[in-house]
Amino acid sequence: MKKLTAICMSLIFMLPLAAQNDTIPAPGTEEAPEIMEVPEVPEAPEAPEAPEAPEAPESDDMSFNTPDRTQVKVGKNEIFIIEDNGDTTRLQLGAKGMSIVEGEDGYTIDIIEMEDENVDENEDGEKTKKSDKKKKFKPHYAGFEIGLNNFLNPDYSLHTGSFMNLNTARSWNYNLNFLEYGIGLGTSYAGLVTGMGLEWSNYVFDADNSIEENDVGDIVNRPAPYSGITKSKLTTSYLNVPLLLEFQIPTGKKRIHISAGVTGGVKIGSKTKIKYQDGGRQKEVRKDDFSLSPFRYGATVRIGYRAINLFANYYISPLFGETTTPAELHPFSIGLALVSF
Repeated sequence: MKKLTAICMSLIFMLPLAAQNDTIPAPGTEEAPEIMEVPEVPEAPEAPEAPEAPEAPESDDMSFNTPDRTQVKVGKNEIFIIEDNGDTTRLQLGAKGMSIVEGEDGYTIDIIEMEDENVDENEDGEKTKKSDKKKKFKPHYAGFEIGLNNFLNPDYSLHTGSFMNLNTARSWNYNLNFLEYGIGLGTSYAGLVTGMGLEWSNYVFDADNSIEENDVGDIVNRPAPYSGITKSKLTTSYLNVPLLLEFQIPTGKKRIHISAGVTGGVKIGSKTKIKYQDGGRQKEVRKDDFSLSPFRYGATVRIGYRAINLFANYYISPLFGETTTPAELHPFSIGLALVSF
C-alpha cells in the first residue's frame, strides 16, 4: 500500500517536469520562425428572427383557462371543470363531481353531486335553466273546480219572485278544465291563456216544482207532479273555451296570479230531474232542449296564491234563448279550484 502511494506521488510531481521539457528548446538549435496568425474569418451575419405568429383569438365554441381553475367550454356550456385549492382538487363533469383530498394518511376520493349554477327551481319544484325560465310563462287554468250557481236580472240584481227561484246552497257548479295553453308576453309575469273545459251546472229549484216547454217554445212552470218531492233541478252541460289575460305578482319564491277575460261555450246536454218518495226513493229524468241557448258567452275572473284559487263566471247571454218567458236570466257562479293540473 505504501509503495502504491509513493508511485502515485511520483507521477504527480513528474507531470509538470515533462511539460517543461516540451517547451524549452535544446541548446545549439535555432528557434523556429513564428507562424503567422491566420486572420479570423468574419462571422456570417445572423439571420433576422422570424416574427412571432399572432395568437389565434379565443373561440366562443371552445375555451379553457389555467392554472387554479380549468374550464373546458363548448359553446355556452361548461362540460368539464377542474379546480385546485391547496390539498383539495375538485373535478366536475356536468352534475357529477369528484373531490380528491390529500391528507396525512394518503388521498381521500369522494363522489359528490354538483350544483348547477344555471339551473333554478320554480314554485312547483320543476328544475329549469335560468336562461329559459326568464322566457317561460306558466298559465293557471287547468284543474277541477267547484262552486255555487244562481241567476241575475238584467239590472244585475239577484233573481227572485218566480218559479225559477233557486236554492243556492244546493245549486252546485262543477268545472273540469282539462286543457290549458299559455303564451308569454315577452316575460314570465304576463301572458295570454286559453284552453278547454267542461262545465256542469245544477239549478235546484227552491219550491217543489219543475219546468217544461209549452207548444210555442216558452218555458213555463210545471207544478209538483208528485208528492213527497225531495229535490227538483235543471242540469246543463257546456264545453267552454276561455281567452284570458294573466298577470303574476312575485311574493318571494311564489306568485299571486290574477287573470280576467272572456269565455264561450257550446251546449252538449240538458235535463230535469225530480227525486221523490213514493213507497221508496223514486226519480224522474227528462232530457230535452228546454229552449236553452245553444251557444253562450260571458266574462270570467280568476285569482290565486299557492293552494288557494278562486274563480267567478258571469254569462252575458241569457240562460234561455228564443223564448218570451221566463224573464231574461243570466247565470253566474262563484267557486274554488280544488285541484290544479
